[in-house]
Amino acid sequence: MHKWLILAALSGLAACSDGETAPNAIPQDTAIPAAAQRETPDGALPAVPNGREIQVLAFGDSLLAGYNLPRSDAYPAQLEAALRARGIDARVINAGVSGDTTAAGLQRLDFVLDGLEQKPALAIVEFGGNDLLRGLSPSLARDNLDAMLARFAEEDIPVVIMGIEAPPSAGSEYRRQFNAIYPELAEKYDAALVPMFIAPLIEDRTLVQADQIHPTRNGVAAMVSLTIDTIAPVVQKAAVAE
Repeated sequence: MHKWLILAALSGLAACSDGETAPNAIPQDTAIPAAAQRETPDGALPAVPNGREIQVLAFGDSLLAGYNLPRSDAYPAQLEAALRARGIDARVINAGVSGDTTAAGLQRLDFVLDGLEQKPALAIVEFGGNDLLRGLSPSLARDNLDAMLARFAEEDIPVVIMGIEAPPSAGSEYRRQFNAIYPELAEKYDAALVPMFIAPLIEDRTLVQADQIHPTRNGVAAMVSLTIDTIAPVVQKAAVAE
């Protein structure tokens, strides 16, 4: 299958809901079991985390929620383990909901923030795939993401944006508008950007579940490996700024 057809499938990011988290549920913390804390996604023994615990909010759809995976294998949990392996005492909160569009994410953002015990030092924002799958307006997706980022800015919470790209089958004008969303908003809000965080899933189909959409545990680990070098410095900078 051509990689752009694969991307079109991956862009669904869970049109079906896994039922792990109700749309209006207060997100549960992704406390990693002791066994998971002892090793990173690639199996290497981590360094002992130093300093105080840093709160990171992972806010997105099924690619963060961990569709069809134990919560300990989802992206927030594996990212937490990878950060701890670098000596960063992070706790990554899983606020992913399968099937969420940008509109659904914006709708529940205040509820999520109000439900947290303390303000996070950093937010990872990952939306847009379901908008792409449903052919929703790029301008609407942009407006929704813009409003989310403005809300985080109001709370003085730094953001890492997880970007995706529309496939050629979406049409040149749609692609032009959609693909511009993430870098333009990253520049507007001075946010760190991962341009194509699902790239490992497109390049290696063994990292994708049988539904041809969602990552396996190893697929999540590959996504963490791709994104950790962008996220770790931002987490450290946010911790110092607190």
